[in-house]
Amino acid sequence: MLQNLRRKLRWEKKSSASPSGADLRPSSSVPDMRDLKRDAYPSPLSSPYPRRSPPAGPVRPGVSEGGASSRCTDLAASSLESFDSAHMEDGSAGWRRRSATRGGGGAGGTEADQRPEVADDDGSQGDMESPSHLEGSRESLTSFLLTINLKEGRNLVIRDRCGTSDPYVKFKLEDKTIYKSKWIYRNLNPVWSENFSFPVRNLNQWLYVKVYDRDLTTDDFMGSARVLLGDMDLDKVNELCLRLDDPNSLEDDMGEILLDVTLTRRDEDSRRGGGSSRLSDSLNKSQLWTSVVTVTLVEGQDVPVGDSPCGDLFVRFRLGEQRYKSMNVCKVSRPQWRERFTLNNFPESGNLLELELWSKEGRRAEDCLGTCEVDLSEVRPDKRQLFKLTLDSSRTRLVVLVTVGACNMVSVSDLCAAPLDEPAEHQGQLENYSFRRSLKNLSDVGFLQVKVIKACDILAADLNGKSDPFCVLELCNDRLRTHTVYKSLQPEWNKVFTFPVRDVHEVLLATVFDEDGDKAPDFLGKVAVPLLSIRGRRRITLPLKKDDLGDVTKGNITLELEIIFNPVRAGVRTFQPRERKFMEDNPKFSKKALARNVQRVQALYRAIKSTLQYVKSCFNWESVQRSLIAFVVFLLMVWHWEFYMLPLILVLLIAWNYFQIRSGRVNQELSSMDVCDEEEEDDKESERRGLMEKIHMVQDIVISLQNFLDGVANFGERIKNTFNWSMPFLSSLASLVLVLATVITYFIPLRYIVLIWGIHKFTKRLRNPYAIDNNELLDFLSRVPSDVEKVQFSEPKGFKRKKM
Repeated sequence: MLQNLRRKLRWEKKSSASPSGADLRPSSSVPDMRDLKRDAYPSPLSSPYPRRSPPAGPVRPGVSEGGASSRCTDLAASSLESFDSAHMEDGSAGWRRRSATRGGGGAGGTEADQRPEVADDDGSQGDMESPSHLEGSRESLTSFLLTINLKEGRNLVIRDRCGTSDPYVKFKLEDKTIYKSKWIYRNLNPVWSENFSFPVRNLNQWLYVKVYDRDLTTDDFMGSARVLLGDMDLDKVNELCLRLDDPNSLEDDMGEILLDVTLTRRDEDSRRGGGSSRLSDSLNKSQLWTSVVTVTLVEGQDVPVGDSPCGDLFVRFRLGEQRYKSMNVCKVSRPQWRERFTLNNFPESGNLLELELWSKEGRRAEDCLGTCEVDLSEVRPDKRQLFKLTLDSSRTRLVVLVTVGACNMVSVSDLCAAPLDEPAEHQGQLENYSFRRSLKNLSDVGFLQVKVIKACDILAADLNGKSDPFCVLELCNDRLRTHTVYKSLQPEWNKVFTFPVRDVHEVLLATVFDEDGDKAPDFLGKVAVPLLSIRGRRRITLPLKKDDLGDVTKGNITLELEIIFNPVRAGVRTFQPRERKFMEDNPKFSKKALARNVQRVQALYRAIKSTLQYVKSCFNWESVQRSLIAFVVFLLMVWHWEFYMLPLILVLLIAWNYFQIRSGRVNQELSSMDVCDEEEEDDKESERRGLMEKIHMVQDIVISLQNFLDGVANFGERIKNTFNWSMPFLSSLASLVLVLATVITYFIPLRYIVLIWGIHKFTKRLRNPYAIDNNELLDFLSRVPSDVEKVQFSEPKGFKRKKM
């Protein structure tokens, strides 16, 4: 091909040297390679390959700039560059061969090598690439974003012995799994409502949708379907209903899967900043919410209980991408929640608040009882409105109160336009949260301004040794983010964010991520700043921590914080229910978390035991001076006791601890607590510990937890069995003691009874130095059998005792 190109270029040189003055412009059958190049690569950044400058050929003397020779030289440059771009994938050897052939060993190559190929006299192009081939090459370089909304399945096949299945869906492209949905417990008509995105380059491939039944050992196949991406309409939602099939199965109808497929062309910005990450998608949209929606879930009415009344009920809320889950209540026909939720209404969220009522039995069995919606456009601003919503296809109703309030305190600005840097604005905020206005709008507690200055020495997340960092600020359910600084380990954002403060006990989280194009952003570090720790306006530099806020990772971040709040409103808000965070995934089992929680309970138990041991030492006269002082204080307090002394004692205890901390005698550091990530620690543990040692460690933790739960259950069951006549003798004895206690407390004041009890306790060791310590109440309860002991001691059913 290159020989033909040189032959035609030499022919062009001879023709141009002849005095005939023939027109040297290429014929109309030759495509303009510059137009093809512009179509294939709309911008220099959109090319996936590095651009190379075409060799600059010499311009022949005697021809003007706009002459044929100049046009041919430009065309040659465009042709060679497009030729190289279109054949980039031929391999490195072919690339070197073309470069050597074109360059001719010199810097610019020979003049003949820099001439374009022109058409023959009959209009043919010889060995030159055809427009259709170049168009196909250009299409192969175009990138698309495949977005799939997995909605639900209908009439799926049975794979479990119980007559149901636990289905989940896998999506595959080119034999690679690109997404796996969650599995739905025991449901042949599952509702997933899951979204994901994936970049594709070639539309001439099949998207496989495969459904499986989750089992403990091997997952059972439930059918599959496939879709050709080339058949999808671009920039349009394609609603598909795919019938499942399995050639190896005798079942005719295996059900169907409903999903929405959207294919969109991607420009350079979406390639660098878009992606399948829910975090990046939500934060790249409009960040500023226009109103705040307060929802109070009151109760449910006419809820079907069914044959099995055991179980729980809960409600899921959804407004845009925000999701909430209410607490679980017992499954009754009229459940009561009395919960309040706060949601931010974004412009793209729409005005539909979706509610779903769910029933839960056991650990994983969940069933949706119905859905309903609230049109927020019908709610008047700042007016609480009552809704009695009927669920679809049932008589069940949900009673909710909805209030929509304006929000004008959230903002994002540059460093030079910080709101509190303006004296008038700063004075206005101080006036708004002054003591004189403490009772005007109690829900508006304060105003927070955060300046995200920079980060230093962060982790390198990309292969080029750099990162594309951005910072996300979170205050409870409010989230704002900075822009992305590309290819930098020392990013400077210089952005100012303002938040409305509804609770001064919240914690500001600043998380640094690496933007990773179409993939989920990589975590680089996080810091946490409690709002009450902010004193005035100050600039702080904090080291970045890991995701669990345990160990320190590489890098630090510089913030400037200032908060203005009203102490009276903050104090009133403290005694109201705390705002709940967005609905999170179900927690997974973690042996390190279990061990940590067991250790925390053991530490509390040791502290209580130490306190009781101190009181016991006063009764036992281990220190005569201490016991004597305790005895005198006890007598004076009981004799002069008034109810106001109870809060006074608690105040004195708090004051005592305050002075202990101020004097340095008490250290509040908790550095010994292990909050590190389990996966990373497991990798380190596997190097040091064997399998058996880890099994024994888990065994010890589980045994400790088992014994603790057994003690709590035994204590509660013994109290219950005291009153239900499980042991008639013990119940009669308890009745007799309680009758005597009633008569004694009726005729004798409680003050004297406590005095007698205290004197008895203090003088018991003096009267009998070898007396055994005991607690009469616990000694009595130890004789009452627990439920386990009742079953163990009972006679087998159907057994008849023989009469002697």
